[in-house]
Amino acid sequence: MLVLDNVGHIYPNGTRALNGISLTIPRGMFGLLGPNGAGKSTMMRSIATLQTPTSGRIAFDQIDVIAEPEKLRRTLGYLPQDFGVYPRVSAMAMLDHMAVLKGIANRGDRKQVVETLLVQVNLWSVRHKAIAGFSGGMRQRFGIAQALIGQPELIIVDEPTAGLDPEERNRFLNLLAEIGENVVVILSTHIVEDVADLCPRMAIIGDGRIIGQGAPIDLINNISGRIWRKIIHKSELETHRAAYNIISTRLFAGQTVMHVLSDERPGDGFEPVSGGLEDVYFSALANSRRAA
Repeated sequence: MLVLDNVGHIYPNGTRALNGISLTIPRGMFGLLGPNGAGKSTMMRSIATLQTPTSGRIAFDQIDVIAEPEKLRRTLGYLPQDFGVYPRVSAMAMLDHMAVLKGIANRGDRKQVVETLLVQVNLWSVRHKAIAGFSGGMRQRFGIAQALIGQPELIIVDEPTAGLDPEERNRFLNLLAEIGENVVVILSTHIVEDVADLCPRMAIIGDGRIIGQGAPIDLINNISGRIWRKIIHKSELETHRAAYNIISTRLFAGQTVMHVLSDERPGDGFEPVSGGLEDVYFSALANSRRAA
């Protein structure tokens, strides 16, 4: 179990990236959902011991993450949003090198680990191919393979499906689902569907604060019967924005479809719709911005 207790971080330029984050994350898949700039990557880097938060406490099982970063690193697998590799090196050679860095000194043990991982992430057929020739999805699957070296108990993946085509995204999410059955896996993303598809528990982060958390189905049930839709001309949007609690808008066939959060029908032309996790996400962000 991972516990964050009142974690805050202020960068040297005065930017407050985290503001009193408190979370308890059990084993299994956990989604951290938030827009770009919300503090997701700062939080992931703090958990991964790549930076020290300016306040608060982080613990994983019996490890004090801030005081004992080396202990945490022995059981950590981390796939950052951007990770560098030696492009001319093959996948097998690169994983072997990383296994050495992880402390697997015996050549036979490394061979078994590397071959098992390449099969697990479906890269065995391209094991001798240079990573420079990999597609985006293949690179992400290679990233997961390197994160799994050493059988980590805590795995962090930061924006893993950004830029992937639908087929690669599904393949990657299925891989994460298999991994996340017995360890703590934190999926940090701004893509609502990734969390909806994978995570039995989640939190929403906005402006460095946790603005919602729980099981996705419970969060959806909390807004049941409170989401209303209306289709308007885009020229009417500002008038409606002033009158209603609009949580999201999108264009469809040249018109604007808006979703409003309200306990009762907001007015003429509104129709009820079944709220989904996207509505939960947008309503949490809208309420947070109004409170600020």
